[in-house]
Amino acid sequence: MTITQGDTLPDATLVEMGAEGPAPVKMSDKVKGRKVVVFAVPGAFTPTCHSAHVPSFVRTKGEFDAKGVDEIICVSCNDPFVMKAWGEATGATAAGITMLADASSEFTKAIGMDFDAAPAGLIARSKRYAMLVDDGKVMLLQEEESPGVCEVSGGEGLLASM
Repeated sequence: MTITQGDTLPDATLVEMGAEGPAPVKMSDKVKGRKVVVFAVPGAFTPTCHSAHVPSFVRTKGEFDAKGVDEIICVSCNDPFVMKAWGEATGATAAGITMLADASSEFTKAIGMDFDAAPAGLIARSKRYAMLVDDGKVMLLQEEESPGVCEVSGGEGLLASM
């Protein structure tokens, strides 16, 4: 079942590249008692994700900060090594955006946002969406109808709905 506005995020363990290498991160620890934006992409370094989606949150990071957002988290069903390199390549890491790998698609499947696009080589990936989460509860959820489009799920699109 796909998560909807008003639902509580399920817990899942993702992976972040730390100073000592890959480290587990519990989503529940990230959202408990905090206002967090979570956005997800079908794949690191893929065209729309790389040229539109991540840059939209880099551009709008200050505006989210001004609205009291404690953290912006990018989730992709890639490994933590790729997510680290991608965060550096896009400027997301320098902007303070957290890049989390959902390598096993645990979180993505738990919220019903998984999909396959085998012809493009994308298996067990995430649909493109953005959500505002307050203390674990989904306050706003904006999903794109097509994985190749970044409009309602981009930084500007989410800000306009807040």
